[in-house]
Amino acid sequence: MSFKSLGLSEALLKAISKKGYTTPSPIQAKAIPPVLEGKDVLASAQTGTGKTAGFTLPMLHLLSQGQTLRRRPVRALVLTPTRELAAQVYANVKEYSEFLDLRSAVIFGGVNQKPQIARLHQGVDVLVATPGRLLDLYGQGVLSLSKVEIFVLDEADRMLDMGFLRDIERVMKIMPERRQNLMFSATFSKDIRKLANGILNHPAQVEATPENSTVDAINQKVYRVAKGKKTSLVIKLISEGDWKQVLVFTRTKHGANKLCKKMVGAGITAAAIHGNKSQGARTKALAGFKSGSIRILVATDIAARGLDIPLLPHVVNFEIPNISEDYVHRIGRTGRAGAKGEAISLVSADETTYLRDIQKLVGMKIPVEIIEGFEPDPNASTEPIKQGQGQGRGGRQSKPKGSNSEKSNRNNRGGKSNNSRRSKRSNNKRSTDKRD
Repeated sequence: MSFKSLGLSEALLKAISKKGYTTPSPIQAKAIPPVLEGKDVLASAQTGTGKTAGFTLPMLHLLSQGQTLRRRPVRALVLTPTRELAAQVYANVKEYSEFLDLRSAVIFGGVNQKPQIARLHQGVDVLVATPGRLLDLYGQGVLSLSKVEIFVLDEADRMLDMGFLRDIERVMKIMPERRQNLMFSATFSKDIRKLANGILNHPAQVEATPENSTVDAINQKVYRVAKGKKTSLVIKLISEGDWKQVLVFTRTKHGANKLCKKMVGAGITAAAIHGNKSQGARTKALAGFKSGSIRILVATDIAARGLDIPLLPHVVNFEIPNISEDYVHRIGRTGRAGAKGEAISLVSADETTYLRDIQKLVGMKIPVEIIEGFEPDPNASTEPIKQGQGQGRGGRQSKPKGSNSEKSNRNNRGGKSNNSRRSKRSNNKRSTDKRD
């Protein structure tokens, strides 16, 4: 199958060819036709499967076939949970629309809103946004969604995990009822299906991989280790393995900062990325990581989605997540586009329950090793650390005094919602990085 056989315009085929792509991925082959037919679509696809192009290409095709209005109102809205994912989707839109008469823009929090407002005033056909900044600017009267023809909800499961349900509902109310809806998610949980029922109309349902499965190209391994020896072990693995590019996940912001400092002290170039970092710092760290000037990127789960790091060879779970699905998203940063990758998890006694849940989810027994000198503590409790004991809700810290009203409004919208639809896993972990 070729992209041309899917019915995409010559302008899009030219942009696709320029990027060096010839054959659509499974999710692209399955999602593009129903979108081109104008149908609502509910799609399940893992990270790294090309799902962004699965909605971007047909969306751009449909918009380019319509009449371009002089004032260029927002005709397509792509809603994403994080700034990094918004930036990635926007980059895709820009690349694929190179030979089309369409304008696009991206808006998210953490940066000055004035350039974003100026861009909106110039007229935008495609808007990529995070919920907080979108609703902020809508509330200021600087944008309208009354002409939206296509609505895309990307990483819908992550949206729910981060407490964005109320924001999504608000956005739905300020768009026309008659529109095409596309919803992409890594999982089809009960909450996702419930959300889909309220958004989609008789959707075509497509799946690129078995639900919640892990990528076959990823070599997964567990090291059982005493909690206090994790830092020394990860430094040993990176140093002796001469690993050049490693994404390391922690559960908390404080933990990410602490580990990063230890890495630097050991002579390893490292940077931390999480919700308390400014957007400038996050962008700089990611750029350094991609270029190779930074060897280790230590991140909270804000980086589990949306980071496009080609050929990333290693992912290390310094602490495995207490939400099993997050394990799949984390390790999905490696083994992308058919490349091989390695995912290593350092598991202490108090994470035994989390490991069992993860293995149940992925349907396999992950190989376990013990390294001499880093043995697990035989006397340590296997009870999970309770929320509030050194971790909080995934590391949530109290909001510093003096934060501006924009941040306050964002945190009040959805960040503390206790909707009845929240499942046990949402109560166990409300993302600490919902600052967009």
